[in-house]
Amino acid sequence: MSQLVYIGDEASAAGYRLAGVRVYTPDERDAGQTLAAALGDGASLLMLSTAFAARLPAAELERLLAGTRPPVLLVPDVRGEVPMPDLAMRLRRQLGMLE
Repeated sequence: MSQLVYIGDEASAAGYRLAGVRVYTPDERDAGQTLAAALGDGASLLMLSTAFAARLPAAELERLLAGTRPPVLLVPDVRGEVPMPDLAMRLRRQLGMLE
């Protein structure tokens, strides 16, 4: 059975929960633990709010986004505090076109 997982703010989590998605709403201190728990649940798709993703170390976030198991999506922060990353820039960096 596929398990969709969302990690982020409580307001967005409420909507995702109503849609049947497993949700995590971590506080500031346990971002790493929450991510490990979500990955341990066997997520088939992991959705991270941009605000939560900003709290992860850059190398960890890049590893997650570059991986395929599970696929990871960044979703907009409901408060608009952390903007979505520039997809074109990220692709250029991953393809080695910026160096």
